[in-house]
Amino acid sequence: MSEDLEQSSRKADKYNDVSHYRHRRMATQRKRGVRIAIICVLAIVLGIGAAAGIYVANINAKLSENITTELREQLVETTAGEPFYLLLLGVDKDEGRMEDTEHYGADESNYRSDSIMLCRVDPKNVKVTMVSIHRDTAINMDEHGVQKINAAYSFGGPAYTTQIVSDFAGVPISHYAEVDLDRFISIVDQVGGVTVDLPVPVYDPEYTGLDLPEGVQTLDGTDAALLCRCRHGYDKYGDGDRYRAANQRMVFSEIIKKVLASDPATMAATVATMAESVTTDLAIPDILDLANQMRTLDVESDIYTGMEPTDGVLTNGTWYEACLVDQWKKMMMRVDQGLPPYDEESGEQDSTSGVAGAVGAEGGASSGSSSSNSSEGTGSASASSNNDESSENTESDEGEPAESY
Repeated sequence: MSEDLEQSSRKADKYNDVSHYRHRRMATQRKRGVRIAIICVLAIVLGIGAAAGIYVANINAKLSENITTELREQLVETTAGEPFYLLLLGVDKDEGRMEDTEHYGADESNYRSDSIMLCRVDPKNVKVTMVSIHRDTAINMDEHGVQKINAAYSFGGPAYTTQIVSDFAGVPISHYAEVDLDRFISIVDQVGGVTVDLPVPVYDPEYTGLDLPEGVQTLDGTDAALLCRCRHGYDKYGDGDRYRAANQRMVFSEIIKKVLASDPATMAATVATMAESVTTDLAIPDILDLANQMRTLDVESDIYTGMEPTDGVLTNGTWYEACLVDQWKKMMMRVDQGLPPYDEESGEQDSTSGVAGAVGAEGGASSGSSSSNSSEGTGSASASSNNDESSENTESDEGEPAESY
């Protein structure tokens, strides 16, 4: 088992190879009316007139190209307008990995999810909550044994990852979206870049090559994508994965803000661009309906963010993150109630606050009104079904992984 874990770790570390990074740098009527307008714009832009339906069908086909029957069976249906959970994965599928079959294998399912984000979307109350899950979280994956949670993608692709994350968080997942990080640039450029506020400079000459000053600035697709990858630029502050995840939430929130504020032509072009870099079970009508329901969303007060609480542990020469189960259960219970992940009254906050990017006031933990509706059939109180048996033992005195996995 030790050899397997070390081999998995070496494969993951391949992602950080210096040359690898350097090579890649470079109301109902209104809803119906907006949808029709966007589809018409798509048709006009491409000059296909009556063939608009065919074009839209082609976009839908691209969006759902890798959505398997197994994945759809994992997704739980929800009532229209009610809160639901969407699993958002960032997966690296660049040419380097495609060609390096010795390390990554010949099948796309051998890639790992480098970003794991659970999003609760509440159309009725116009709220979004983004919770990042540490990619190195130790999880017992049945016959695969103890693995880092991002290995679920390599073992069973999107379907197995959805199952593992749903069990771990104790909530049903209704929708899935996967972003190809190597093509993420096009989405950001399509919306005209994203404006971010960096509390500290980000300097990472050896890996991503980033050299960004602190403060408010607008990033193009290249720099935004690199910021979403950058963790070594935060080495002196601690666990770089946490700061990277915080920046990812900030960038994704800005994209949402730009899309919701865009005119029909821009929204149409953005949806078309998404089809080149996003895989999702959501079709164009679903996306447009959701966008219209969420149009009044205010990023400063209606988006909450947070990250799974963990402690780093060393086992057989491999570093893992052991979930702090009681804190995780509390966080997911709050999220499922439509509350911010952190309880401000008890002094809780994101550990990356003041260093990495944030969404809204204190990372989205604003005191604005919250929904009291929880998603149908959720079980936040039993978060991490793999961990319940040892929820009281979340840390190790011997440097071993906590039994929380």
